[in-house]
Amino acid sequence: MRQDVLAHSTTTTQTKPEWLQKRLEWFQSLRFGVILHWGLYSFWDCCESWPLVPEDDWSRRDEIKCWTERDKDLDRFQRDYWNLIDDFSPTAFDPDEWAKLFVEAGAKYVCFTTKHHDGFCMWDTATTDYKITGDRCPFHLDPRADVTRALFDACRRAGLAISVYFSKPDWHCPYYWAPEPRPTRRGANTVDTPEVWEQFVQFTHAQIRELMTNYGPVDILWLDGGWVKGVEDIRMGEIVAMARELQPGLIVANRTVGDFEDFVTPEREIPDEALPEAWEACLPLGPDWKYVEGQPLKPASEVAAEIKATNAKGGNFLLGIGPKWDGSITPEDQAILKEIGKILLG
Repeated sequence: MRQDVLAHSTTTTQTKPEWLQKRLEWFQSLRFGVILHWGLYSFWDCCESWPLVPEDDWSRRDEIKCWTERDKDLDRFQRDYWNLIDDFSPTAFDPDEWAKLFVEAGAKYVCFTTKHHDGFCMWDTATTDYKITGDRCPFHLDPRADVTRALFDACRRAGLAISVYFSKPDWHCPYYWAPEPRPTRRGANTVDTPEVWEQFVQFTHAQIRELMTNYGPVDILWLDGGWVKGVEDIRMGEIVAMARELQPGLIVANRTVGDFEDFVTPEREIPDEALPEAWEACLPLGPDWKYVEGQPLKPASEVAAEIKATNAKGGNFLLGIGPKWDGSITPEDQAILKEIGKILLG
């Protein structure tokens, strides 16, 4: 087992209140969930938001078509990426069919990326115009435009529990990435300007408050971007207290941080042995978390074996699926999910 996974599991080993222990027992009984990475990045074959970061050269591989066509011009890449909002119109999005498919696969909960690190909001937020319901987005007049609401409502109707993925960093927000001096790393360049950083803290609190207030019962708040800690202080204690006041019984995954990390989330691996805390192994169906045309996918038999191996060690298994830019789930993904369900459910 990787030492960082063991370290995080050890960090979070502590006496939890009885209500939280019971909620975690319920969470562990779910056993299998689906995580959906879907947003502007679904247009291109790059990995989610990462190529926006100058220092993260690993994300700009030579074989990535959308990158090589731009002659590795980062300024052009960033400009074109931010402008993808002008073309995002996922008219094939059918939340009830998605939920039906996940149930058929044997999943018990769904984790949805309401906002990845690029800052594009997949819900009707009042905090920014960089959102799927914003005037620039051609989908904003569609009755399904608030896709977070549509999906969560459909999942609840299908009996699925709700996990809200939310990125703590936001590379589009000028309170996190001020344009001057030009950001070069994934972390904030505003923390040394207290009045600007406070604006980001308030921005983050407001977005989480919206998600915990306007989108029905939420079971899990799944916070990503583990480097937002220490000097990047967003006052997690206040966030968790506020979120739990709005959503009693809420479970929080403050990934890879330790504090406010009710369960741990080993990524792209299944630990060699059971962890001392509640845990959830996160693995994608293909090499990438998001949709990439033509990428090889694991066969259903392999995924089902991974789910069973994880469950046998007391962990949940979270399977990464990437819907296409048009809002559809590919026939290949659908076939694999249905076959997983046949294996798991008999």
